[in-house]
Amino acid sequence: MAYILTFALALVIAVVCTPLTMKLAQKWGAIAYPGGRHVHKKPIPRLGGLALYAGFWLAAALTQKWDLSFWGLFLGSTLITLVGVCDDIWEIRPIVKLFWQIVSAALLFGFNFSLDFIKLPLIGRPIYFTGLWLGIVGFALMLFWIVGLVNTVNISDGLDGLAAGICFMAALLLFWSANQISSPAAHLTLALAGSLLGFLLFNFPPAKVFMGDSGSMFIGYIIGGLSIYGLLKTATILGVVFPLLVMGMPVTDLTFAIIRRKLRGQSVATADRGHLHHRLLDAGLTQRQAVLSMYGISACFGISAVLGAKGQWIMALVILILVFALLVIILMRRTAMLAVFGRRHSK
Repeated sequence: MAYILTFALALVIAVVCTPLTMKLAQKWGAIAYPGGRHVHKKPIPRLGGLALYAGFWLAAALTQKWDLSFWGLFLGSTLITLVGVCDDIWEIRPIVKLFWQIVSAALLFGFNFSLDFIKLPLIGRPIYFTGLWLGIVGFALMLFWIVGLVNTVNISDGLDGLAAGICFMAALLLFWSANQISSPAAHLTLALAGSLLGFLLFNFPPAKVFMGDSGSMFIGYIIGGLSIYGLLKTATILGVVFPLLVMGMPVTDLTFAIIRRKLRGQSVATADRGHLHHRLLDAGLTQRQAVLSMYGISACFGISAVLGAKGQWIMALVILILVFALLVIILMRRTAMLAVFGRRHSK
């Protein structure tokens, strides 16, 4: 019953707050205009991240007793959301955003979020980060994990409802895994899922509002923080594999983007039209078809994560190989070939 209450509160608060953020976006000039890499056809407010923030933290405040780690997550997510709001309004430089992402992640170190140990697949015992130098390694891994997930979600926010839908599924899967080990993060993963579903009612194509960087960075930060708080610090197979697999599709897309830009001699922060959703659109799919297709791919990653957590590694590996092969085909084929493929299936 407590789980249902947390989810429902977050959902209702997000539904109520999202129209308010749309009005704020109009007032503050946080508007996404069509053109360039953008696929929408009319100006759309992009401050929906504030509704996600409100739904998550108000639900947490009303249903949970906060400990030191909760306060750290609250302060860090507040800071990164404010940075996102500034970017939604004034479009700050990528290097400035990265600096504040690192600061926000480092802030968690003072609230018991360091990686003390992790357990990897095929290794019988946990790897402990004890002592000065290994403690630094654990701190660096924490920064890399959280900043990486922040940018993973950010880069997946390219189509109406895409990032919100993928992260909604990820939050439900993280709830399942946290509940398996009776982690205190279980309630917060449901608060995240509820706020995402409430926002998705306005964001599913055709979108009335975008989450903006305020939303994508907030979601990535919360997923990264909760996975450390509830999963990575547990000596179970869920520790590293599960959080990584549930975000498998955007992680793969981000990895290919980095490799693609480096091979071209470009900065990794350079925007392009080589992402998975761009490829699907170039193949002739509509926004809704592309989004639903990517939901399906994310669901396959989630299924493999659950199978792996249950010890069914062969089946999980088969699904992963198939879905990775599909992603590589889509991401590596030339746009012209994809367009021909899309026209054949649109007749």
